[in-house]
Amino acid sequence: MQFLKRSLLFVLILLIIAGCNNGEEGKGKIVDSTNKNQEELFVSAAASLTEAMDEITELYEANHDVKLTFNFAGSGKLAQQIQQGAPVDVFISANENWMDSLEDEGLIDTDTRKDIIGNKLVLIVAKDSEMDIDSFNEIDKAELDQIAIGNPESVPAGEYTETILKNIHKWDELEEKFVYAQDVRQVLTYVETGNTDIGFVYESDALSSDQVKILAEADPSMHDPIIYPGAVTSDSTRKEEGYAFLEFLLSESGQKTLNKYGFSK
Repeated sequence: MQFLKRSLLFVLILLIIAGCNNGEEGKGKIVDSTNKNQEELFVSAAASLTEAMDEITELYEANHDVKLTFNFAGSGKLAQQIQQGAPVDVFISANENWMDSLEDEGLIDTDTRKDIIGNKLVLIVAKDSEMDIDSFNEIDKAELDQIAIGNPESVPAGEYTETILKNIHKWDELEEKFVYAQDVRQVLTYVETGNTDIGFVYESDALSSDQVKILAEADPSMHDPIIYPGAVTSDSTRKEEGYAFLEFLLSESGQKTLNKYGFSK
């Protein structure tokens, strides 16, 4: 009888210990669930921001309970996705025109709109190219087979390029040589791989690659200022988090990181 009592007591103790362990495991699961349910911010950003945003994501997520998820593409394509109802919290464009279009349609929260950073347009060639051009005016059709340019209808870098070439009366002369890209990163790839002789990209894109070199910089008086505006979308359910992220980009830390990748105001 005494043995039976001891056995029952031992079993009871085991059950209590197991219950405590399950409680601890339950606590662990609650923490994991919280991590899984942390706020996820969907950001549509111009393709030229890719490398800079990779580093900014690490900095931001380390100090904020927010997961940043990016969609990089040409600004026009991203704006059109928002127009079609894509679930986007923050939009960062490579020019003001596409942001203006969304603002006119009531698709961004105007009060959150900020000018984040700027850039420069440059002419690039492959690193081993012997081509020598000091300015856009010196581009000679006879010396080129193909020229990479972002599609002006959806890629701001292409739109800036078109404006400049028309201002210096080179557009019509060179147009038959153009290979149109879906974003500025594709222009960079075309030049890196030798598929085109030259290409027009942002300075930040050129500096991101060790396979190209800059031949000439565009005269800033020949085009509108290259400004990257950012804003929270009207349909975002994370407006506070979206605005906080834009504020971070404007902070000393955010600006320093963007400057590191060739962007400037």
